[in-house]
Order: sequence, then structure tokens, then C-alpha cells
Amino acid sequence: MTAISDRRQLAYIAAQAADARVNIELEAEGMTLNIGPQHPATHGTLRIVARLDGEQVVEANPIMGYMHRGYEKLAEVRTYPQVTALINRIDWLGSFANEVPFILASEQLMGIEAPERAQHIRTILFEMARIANVTLFLGDMGVQLGAVTPIFYAFRDREHILNQIESATGGRFHPNFDRIGGLKDDLPAGWIDETKRSLKEIRKFCDQMEDLIIGNEIFQARTRNIGVIPADIALSYGMSGANLRASGVDWDLRRDSPVGLAYDKVDWKVWTHTDGDSFARYWVRLQETRESCKIVEQLLDTIPSGPIMAKVPRIIKVPAGEAFIETENPLGVMGYYVVSQGGLEPFRVKIRSASFSNMSISPWLLKGAYVPDVITILASLYFILGDIDR
Repeated sequence: MTAISDRRQLAYIAAQAADARVNIELEAEGMTLNIGPQHPATHGTLRIVARLDGEQVVEANPIMGYMHRGYEKLAEVRTYPQVTALINRIDWLGSFANEVPFILASEQLMGIEAPERAQHIRTILFEMARIANVTLFLGDMGVQLGAVTPIFYAFRDREHILNQIESATGGRFHPNFDRIGGLKDDLPAGWIDETKRSLKEIRKFCDQMEDLIIGNEIFQARTRNIGVIPADIALSYGMSGANLRASGVDWDLRRDSPVGLAYDKVDWKVWTHTDGDSFARYWVRLQETRESCKIVEQLLDTIPSGPIMAKVPRIIKVPAGEAFIETENPLGVMGYYVVSQGGLEPFRVKIRSASFSNMSISPWLLKGAYVPDVITILASLYFILGDIDR
């Protein structure tokens, strides 16, 4: 009986070894998957070349530049007042916010400071641009997981803010409203009360997203512990904005360096999260939208009287020099380095956009992820392609 058992055991081992040899022979080298450049989940013309081992990403490389429009060079052949018409199209969902750091850098070069009333209104419109931008993200994140309803809520309630931006600036999507030394126009009659009503709708929207998305067990299963970015890694890749704060880094230029804006005049909170995953990035942006409503409401009640423009020459000729200004834009830190040689247009303009830096972590972040999670991870980073391909 012992000899028979031994023979059976040896036969079983031999069969297992044969199966192993077959499996080795059938192993493939993996598959290369192109995500984009026109895939709707890439939020624009971005291409991700992913090398897969089964369902797992072995290597992922973002290929950018498909929609590069050369803003930096175009700005160098425009007069200073003309540049704002270009740059508010970089992050097209938060366009007014793009104008502010360039104007602040130009004012620094000219030694001009906008009147206090203009600074207050700038800050109000800056935060309204943030609300219009992030509101769309809060609804769209659900679409990446198959939940279509939230995006309709986002489009519906975002209209309230866009209507107010349009009524104040004349431009619904691209205001071109900021000016060196102040603003193009003052606020229209009745605008403050109507804006307060609009903010109430945004607060309701945030509560709805709390119920529809944050409280959804499928959303939590697909985002918690997915795409985790430790704080030290986020800092080493130069990340900023909500992506950085979701990794536990308590840094926000609105609080820490409110240059030329009125954030130091109001009471508000910088939100952080310790998990650093896709869920944390969504949660932080939801809380920040509520804080933006709080900032705008306080500023609406404290707008000082006075002019909206400083004394500025009719023809803007900026003295020779250089300036670098950063602001906390909806997608993260946006910086403008402006060099003047004393002419009517900038000699050099360099734009440090938030999306480009935030996307730089994607090869590290997507390595080891599973294919269905790639889309949710990319969506949670929240980038705009115009902000990448400047």
C-alpha cells in the first residue's frame, strides 16, 4: 500500500510540474493599452500609455501636448491689457482666477496697488470661479463610476454662479474683467443680494453630493485606499491645491500668502485629510466648496466704498524688471513669472500651472493599479488639459 501511495504522489507531482511548464509557456509579455487621447474619461486630449500584466498596470506614461496652444509665447506679442483675454482660457472652468496672478505680477512691476474695493471684488469673483470649477468636478466624479445623476445636479446649480459672473463681468465663461490697477466695472445694482441667493443653492448642492456620493457605499468601495499619495511623495512631485491637502499637508496660499487679495479679512478654514486616497481628494474639495461660499458671503457684507481703479496711465508701459506671483487657484497653485524690458508687452512670460505639476505623479501613482481604478484615480487628481498644455 505504501508503494502504491508513493507512486500516486509522484504521479501527482509530475502532473503539477507539467501544468506549471504549460503555464510558463503560455505567459504573454503583457499588453499595451492606450487610454486616450480622445477617451472621455481623460478630461481632454490626454493620452496614457499603460503596459498591463493582466488587469494590473505595470507602467503608465502620460503623453501630453496634443492641445498645446502656446499661451506663454502668445503673451509675449500682446500688450499687457490684451493678455488677460488669452490666459483666462488656460483653466477654462475657473477662468477669472487665471487672470489674477498675471495682473498682480504686472501691478508689482509697475508699483501699483488696486483700491481696497477692487481687491474685495477680485476675491469674490476669484472664489466664485473656484465654485463654478469645483462644482463640476463634484458631479463629474460620480460619472467616472457610472453614477449619472450627480452631474445633472452640478450643471443645474453651477448655472446660478455663472449667471452672477456674467451679470458682473459681461463674460459668462471668459470674463476678461481684471485690469492692471483694478477692475473693468463696478458691481451692478442688486448683484450682492442675488449672489447670496445663488450661494444658498450651492450649499444645498453640497449637501446633496454628501448624500448621493459621499454616503454611497459603491463610491466608497471604489475610492477608499485607491490611489493613495503619501504626504512626502506629494511634496516631492510638486503637487498643490486640494490634491496636496488631501494627503495631510496643511498649505494654502489664500491663508499663508494672500498677496493682493482680501482673504485675510474673513474667517474661514483650510481643510485637510490624512488618507491621501481618491476619496480624500473628493472630500476635501467638497468641504472647500462650502468654505468658498463662506468666504464670498462674508466679503459681500464687507465690501468697502471707493474707487475700483487706481491711477494708471492710459497706455500701459511696464518698467523693466521681473516679478513672480503665485495664487491658490481652483486646481492648485498657479504662478506667473513676468519679465519686462520696459515695453508695451512682456518680454518673457512663464506660467507654472497646477495641473501640469499634479499630473507629474501619475506614472508613480498608476503603477500597480488595476485598470478599472485608473479612471477614478485620474478623475480624483482633477486636471484641465488647457492647464497642462499651456
